[in-house]
Amino acid sequence: MVRKTKHIDFEKTLSELEDIVTRMEKGEMTLEESLRSYERGVSLSRGCQKALEQAEQRIQILSEEEEQPVLKPFEADND
Repeated sequence: MVRKTKHIDFEKTLSELEDIVTRMEKGEMTLEESLRSYERGVSLSRGCQKALEQAEQRIQILSEEEEQPVLKPFEADND
């Protein structure tokens, strides 16, 4: 079974993570709310990390492509 990678909106995910951290820092949540928020935060954090790793890989691939010399087609001498 092939598992599809879910595309995330990095900025939206990061914003949600920041909101969770802000709410938790206020200390106004119950223990159960804090645990649920922590679990959600871990999930969001992992998603952001994965998105950053994928972006880094894409940049590395593009950089390597630019570094390779451009090959010219072979032209035989017809003398």
